[in-house]
Amino acid sequence: MAEDLNEQEPTAEEKAKFEQDVLKAAEDAMNTDERRETRDESEKNAEPTENADSPAEKADDAAEQPAEPAAEDPTAALKAALADANDRNLRLMAEFDNFRRRSAKEQLELIETANGKLLEKLSEVQDNFERAFASENKAQDLEAFEKGMQMIYNQFAKILTDAGLEQIDPTGAEFDPNCHEALMQQPSETVPEGHVVTVFQKGYKLKNKILKTAKVIVSSGK
Repeated sequence: MAEDLNEQEPTAEEKAKFEQDVLKAAEDAMNTDERRETRDESEKNAEPTENADSPAEKADDAAEQPAEPAAEDPTAALKAALADANDRNLRLMAEFDNFRRRSAKEQLELIETANGKLLEKLSEVQDNFERAFASENKAQDLEAFEKGMQMIYNQFAKILTDAGLEQIDPTGAEFDPNCHEALMQQPSETVPEGHVVTVFQKGYKLKNKILKTAKVIVSSGK
């Protein structure tokens, strides 16, 4: 037993080395504490940077910033747009209705004015007929009476021509169902088949618009 205890007891060199390790660890611990205290002291004494804002300044900046607008209700915006569109549509319909009535009135007045001018000229023809048939103007000479009637007819025809009326006299022309009305067919030695032999009643057109077709007799050939 005594020999085992003597073998476990450290030597003098081991004791000396152990004491040196303990002293070195204590010295390192003291140096670490000193460095930490020095760093804390330097951070404590450091001046704040110019760009750093204090909490009060941050609060002031937040107050100065405008508040974000509240999100609009899309349904309300659509309803407003629909109401505006309906209002514009009603105004346009009213304006168009007024325009239509005004245009119809102006067109009617224009027609009446044009008819008035034509009737004024035709009244002169009527006056000439009345003077020709008056008892004091009756001529014993039939040739003079016929001449007077011819003058009145020429006046009447000129008035109609100036108004744009044109006679359709298709004698000898090829039959055209667009402006001719065939009453019958008859053979002809001189007029080719499908052409007008005789005009029973002349037609009339107003500025290329057919007012009345000509009634004709059409050749059936030899």
